[in-house]
Amino acid sequence: MDTMPHDEISLAVPLLVDKEQHRLGCKLRDVESNYSLTSSGSTSTFKTVFHGLNALSGVGILSIPYALSSGGWLSLILLFVISTAAFYTGLLIQRCMDLDSNIRTYPDIGERAFGNKGRILVSVLMYTELYLVSTGFLILEGDNLQNLFPNMGIEVAGFEIGGRQSSVIIVALVILPTVWLDDMSILSYISASGVIASAIVLISIFWTGAFDGVGFKEKGTLVNWHGIPTAVSLYAFCYCAHPVFPTLYTSMKNKHQFSNVMILCFILCSFSYASMAVMGYLMFGPSVQSQITLNLPTEKLSARLTIYTTLVSPITKYALMIIPIVNATKSWLPMNGKKRPFSLFIGTALVISNVIVALSLPFFGDLMSLVGAFLSMTASIILPSLCYMKISGTYQRFGFEMVVLWTVVLLGVAVVILGTYTSLLEITRHF
Repeated sequence: MDTMPHDEISLAVPLLVDKEQHRLGCKLRDVESNYSLTSSGSTSTFKTVFHGLNALSGVGILSIPYALSSGGWLSLILLFVISTAAFYTGLLIQRCMDLDSNIRTYPDIGERAFGNKGRILVSVLMYTELYLVSTGFLILEGDNLQNLFPNMGIEVAGFEIGGRQSSVIIVALVILPTVWLDDMSILSYISASGVIASAIVLISIFWTGAFDGVGFKEKGTLVNWHGIPTAVSLYAFCYCAHPVFPTLYTSMKNKHQFSNVMILCFILCSFSYASMAVMGYLMFGPSVQSQITLNLPTEKLSARLTIYTTLVSPITKYALMIIPIVNATKSWLPMNGKKRPFSLFIGTALVISNVIVALSLPFFGDLMSLVGAFLSMTASIILPSLCYMKISGTYQRFGFEMVVLWTVVLLGVAVVILGTYTSLLEITRHF
């Protein structure tokens, strides 16, 4: 490997390094290296496409009809704008890694660009997003179980717990043993669940509309300016897989195909999201709920298949979201705190805190809108652009690329400000 020039090295090393900040950065680096995939460069292009689809497909597909309902038909254009911007910043991540072969993870990019502050910022955003998405899983599970069993409730020590609350608690108890697993490879068998679940949900929704009497009769609204921030925030949530892209890239056997993999993954996922948005809006119009499964007639087999698939997928993925946070929390503890009992305690405490937050913020659409506006846009649009400008030195010269980069950054900033404000306003309005 060629030796980097001194001016390139200086990009990654701040002039003044705070000892405490350096210690934090080192801890985060150690933790992140524990659960990032080892780069053997042996993964085929076909498998990488599959992993990319798995990373991009998720529970966002359930809220995409609500997003379209919030913004109106013309807001669908913004879905493709967000998709294009996310695809572009995905390629920027690849370019950052090409500029420095030592970069292995997303936090590495932050450190290469802005030193330990960059690593800490990226890591905090990643862990916060993982925590809130896992909270959203519990909200989703509680809502759909209550939809299937509306009269379910439990009584404990004379206190009656409602159907939705008891559903969240029961799901948390089912999920808890998966959080206690030390070996992440045990969970690898569910890597295909995201793609398969999204395909089943999409087909089942079409079947419900076409053959189970619901129909595609709603006309909807051309544009709803008041709901545009919510729509864009939910669209952004659908494309928040950027922290995974460095792992996909480093694991590829033929890295030159990464851009083609990105093109295929974004086209297929955007088509899937747009199809679900259009079908859901045509089926239920402005009455579509934050999760389209809550609108489905539960007496129909296709609707039940959709709901059951929706219930299974988050249960299998929950541990994949929480375990990295457990590992990061353990890194803060002294050596004795890293033993097995403390690991079990931390995992259990995180699940309990997730349950508390899920019961306190029982609004799936609003929470996902907040995650999309603040965290997804920052981690998937703004940071990759800024890091690339710093690492490549593009910020020092004015040109077409610089204009494109700042346009993307300003788009991200606008969504972060308007989307976050709207989401917080909606959440507070419910209390």
